[in-house]
Amino acid sequence: MTPARGFDASEFQSRVTAAQTAMDAAGLSALLLTTEPEVRYFTGFLTRFWESPTRPWYVILPASGAPIAVIPSIGADLMSRTWVRDIRTWRSPAPGDEGISLLVEALGESLGETGRLGIPSGPESLVRMPLSDVQTLARRLGDHRIGDDHGICRSLRMIKSEAEIAKIQTACGIADRAFARVGEIAGADVPLSEVFRRFQRLALEEGADWVPYLAGASDAGGYRDVISPATDDPIAPGDVLMLDTGLVWDGYFCDFDRNFLIGRDDDAIQTAHSKLIDAVEAAADMLRPGVAASDVFHAMDCILTGGAGGSDAGRLGHGLGMQLTEWPSLSANDHTVVEAGMVLTLEPGIALADGKMLVHEENVVIGATGPVYL
Repeated sequence: MTPARGFDASEFQSRVTAAQTAMDAAGLSALLLTTEPEVRYFTGFLTRFWESPTRPWYVILPASGAPIAVIPSIGADLMSRTWVRDIRTWRSPAPGDEGISLLVEALGESLGETGRLGIPSGPESLVRMPLSDVQTLARRLGDHRIGDDHGICRSLRMIKSEAEIAKIQTACGIADRAFARVGEIAGADVPLSEVFRRFQRLALEEGADWVPYLAGASDAGGYRDVISPATDDPIAPGDVLMLDTGLVWDGYFCDFDRNFLIGRDDDAIQTAHSKLIDAVEAAADMLRPGVAASDVFHAMDCILTGGAGGSDAGRLGHGLGMQLTEWPSLSANDHTVVEAGMVLTLEPGIALADGKMLVHEENVVIGATGPVYL
């Protein structure tokens, strides 16, 4: 059954409570959130308007109470439909003062004279505001009062609620159905660019809200990379067609690929693909709460390279949720401990002749006793 869109207010309240507990332990009086997933995680503010770089958006999470939105007035109506009630706006664009005075005033209420502000600033984070405004903020609050968020946002977002998992599973089901129909849209002599367009149409027909990510390739004996846009070259008999999609349903991604042999069999490709499946199964066999992300990497790498350390891709999977890729990385140097509620991709790749490769990807959620395929 398809889950309801959005979340109950209790979902956001529990997220805020967990964050505020961690903030208290870290000695933080407020968090400043500036990116789409961070803002949405605590408010439910879902819009594609973030595609425009013109306006910054701010949410303050104080040490107690509900979030405070400091946003351009164009977003006031949509934000008012979330659980957030303290919404402060300015008319934007306003290059002379793009909301920074309003933001400093609101932060002053949460920080007082001595409070410290945390901003997500570790790996895979960014600050979505002009550098000049970052400098103005630091000058007006005091450099010594601004620091990182001690990984609070990242640690909370790594563990998904049941409601979040249901949305990711819905996105995965949509992609499953679209992949099952690839025979309708692909074949010898069809340009790869046309296959991409048709696949996105299939994904929308099957229920995707949008398809922000689609990569792939078509070549004999494997493909040279897994991030390319489509070319107009026609698919040839004997090619391996790979499609890798990150489609979205209600703000949550799936992210997995499928490989197709076109027109005729290829023993070498079949053998390589079987090894990829073996690698996924090796990871699944040992993937339990308490193991490290690096352990999962090594379980797959032993199958793929005999333990040589992986490929130039650098990792064999990653977290998944509100973004196409999230923390952690399944890599040799990421020792993040796997916990129940994490959603991960298992993405082994194998080197083939002539510098080509084959990649297979699955999405799983970690349960108390192991992974469940999504």
